[in-house]
Amino acid sequence: MNFPQFISQRIQNTKSTSFSATVTKIGVGSIALGLTVMIVAFGVLFGFKDAIRQKLFSITPHIKVAKFSANESFEEYPITKHADLYRHYKNVQDIAHLQVSAHKAGILKTKEDMLGVVMKGISTDFDFARFESAMIDGKPIQFSDSSYSKDILVSKLIADKLELGVGDNAIIYFLNAPDRPRKLTVSGIYETGLEEFDKNLIIGDLGLIQRINGWGADSVGNYEIYVKDFTKIDASAKIIQDKLQPDMKLEKVTDKFMGLFDWLGMLDRNMVIFLTLILFVACFNMISILLVLMMERTPMIGLFKALGSSNWQIRKIFLWSGFTMIFKGLIYGNILGIGFCLLQQHFKLIPLDPANYYMSTVPIMMNWWVILLLNIATISLVILVLTIPTFVITRIQPVKAITFKK
Repeated sequence: MNFPQFISQRIQNTKSTSFSATVTKIGVGSIALGLTVMIVAFGVLFGFKDAIRQKLFSITPHIKVAKFSANESFEEYPITKHADLYRHYKNVQDIAHLQVSAHKAGILKTKEDMLGVVMKGISTDFDFARFESAMIDGKPIQFSDSSYSKDILVSKLIADKLELGVGDNAIIYFLNAPDRPRKLTVSGIYETGLEEFDKNLIIGDLGLIQRINGWGADSVGNYEIYVKDFTKIDASAKIIQDKLQPDMKLEKVTDKFMGLFDWLGMLDRNMVIFLTLILFVACFNMISILLVLMMERTPMIGLFKALGSSNWQIRKIFLWSGFTMIFKGLIYGNILGIGFCLLQQHFKLIPLDPANYYMSTVPIMMNWWVILLLNIATISLVILVLTIPTFVITRIQPVKAITFKK
């Protein structure tokens, strides 16, 4: 049998009331707690970022293409659906989906109140599957083949202000056509949690905006493009830019909402610092625990040296002890970390204030590759630092160690 492993097991299998057993439990607990915190922290980070992006991309595209203009109002100049980009976008490998829309400012009026709004006109190519997560009541717009649909989707914030519910009617007055009001019906209510959209954006039929603006069926306000890999949006934007006509401009969501994405990037940087501190504490604890174990077993070390054991053999005894603590700590840490994430994911145990966090509960997103990497990183780093305290053994003299008193 492996001599260092046998002695290590004998040390760890001492009575539960012994000092060695207590120190071993502390070592296992520190590894388990550190891994648990890291798994939960990454689950919350990825969940939060994914939830924010889902809410944002449910209502705005990755890339927006519109007519080049110095006009900063909500009014848009028309672009044609006969452009090469629109007709051949399926041949562009980076594009996952392209849809058209147009925006127009107006006033939404009920019997009791009125509110300034911006209508986003959409067509049958709108990706309702992406928008489904934002819908909280009602149903999507039902488009008509013969005319424009009178259905609209309003945010919960607007519905509360104007006391509107699904099936209620409201009249919209467009700013450049106040003499041409339209009576519309609320078919659904959405909520993104992003105030910039929820406070004044309603969604209606693109055909209505085309008719009010005097556009033809082939004229739209902009193209909304979703790319296949959002992490490569800059490269995709360059490819799309090369296919635009000279009078078109491209705008990335990362530029339009630069503050939001800078904030998400700051979360990543803070997380790196946070996890570095956790790993540092876990490593420091393991070094301290092994030093304490070796101090308690100093007479044993001296005896083994007197009997002819090499320094490396004795060091391996405590390294085996450290490996065992790491292994147990990883098991408990994964059970606690993954278990907590799954409970929060399914039962929403921890609530949040939507006004401050854009969501009602702490979001969790499980990334199994990251969990695997966390385990590997913990094992690698802790094993690396375990070799440091065992160097103390080489300086212990057998005569002094045998007579050492605790």
